[in-house]
Amino acid sequence: MPPRIVVAASGGLDSTVLAYDLVNAGHDTVLISFDYGQRHRRELHAAGHIADELKAEHEIVDLRGLSRLFAGSALTDSAVEVPARPYTPQSLRTTVVPARNAILLSVAAGAAASRGIGEVAFAAHGGDHPTYPDCRPAFVEAMDHAVRSATEGVGDVRISAPFVGWNKARIVERGHRLGVPFALTWSCYRGLERHCGVCSTCLERRGAFAEAGVIDPTVYGEGRG
Repeated sequence: MPPRIVVAASGGLDSTVLAYDLVNAGHDTVLISFDYGQRHRRELHAAGHIADELKAEHEIVDLRGLSRLFAGSALTDSAVEVPARPYTPQSLRTTVVPARNAILLSVAAGAAASRGIGEVAFAAHGGDHPTYPDCRPAFVEAMDHAVRSATEGVGDVRISAPFVGWNKARIVERGHRLGVPFALTWSCYRGLERHCGVCSTCLERRGAFAEAGVIDPTVYGEGRG
């Protein structure tokens, strides 16, 4: 029987497809989400809906105190606007939460070790590489090494990122084949009632569906919420 796996589940499209992919492969998954004071906390509700669909265990870890330490990121600092078009490398850097994945994966690895689960999977993909250093292959390799060292003999946990070499369109294609309920997932960084349709993550989402030739079920508000 395939081993149990902890999935770092944001409620977004990528981590949802990852969870479905692992379940399809026969794994028993435990979804762990993180409330780190992000502007777009709606994603946590999305993660809960996905867990219900998969009938998977779901934990939300309260890390809201971290938001005070992450000043300057549009995701956690209300004084910083989520960038709008036209996008530049500099403006997109405002959506970086420094070392976020290192922190979250460390917590997930500790939880996995405590439960006797030997793997934590997260859904970094190729489209994240230019902007987010903690989604690049070098980070995955380094984080895997660090976690293996930290849990040696007390869980022996590894970190995996099955989509690290994929683009988002390929993830959408895979999710479509798996019957992923894309409408339940959340991508928008603005924290509105609907996807704004114009922030960088919404545009990436829209573009991925278009490139994959899959109907996008998302209701967009075109920036009005």
